[in-house]
Amino acid sequence: MNFPVNTPAQARAVLRALRQARKSTQTQVGQLLGVNQKRIARIEAAPGRTSFDQIVQLVSALGGRIVIEAPIQSDTNKPTPKNQKAAPDRW
Repeated sequence: MNFPVNTPAQARAVLRALRQARKSTQTQVGQLLGVNQKRIARIEAAPGRTSFDQIVQLVSALGGRIVIEAPIQSDTNKPTPKNQKAAPDRW
């Protein structure tokens, strides 16, 4: 099953749903990753403030995987000129 994630709220919901589908507590997942329950709670509460590495480790521990797809280009979403830097995407 794929869960598109475009916002921190969606990431929170997906992370929690993955953990609950596995019938695991935050404490149990923390033990798998070598961190305490509070760290798992913080990751679930604020995935946008969590490193990508930690998100990947958490998703992997829960039996999921992350697939990154290129954005779909539209007429209103023109490529950035070479001499102009694109603004970084933020959650």
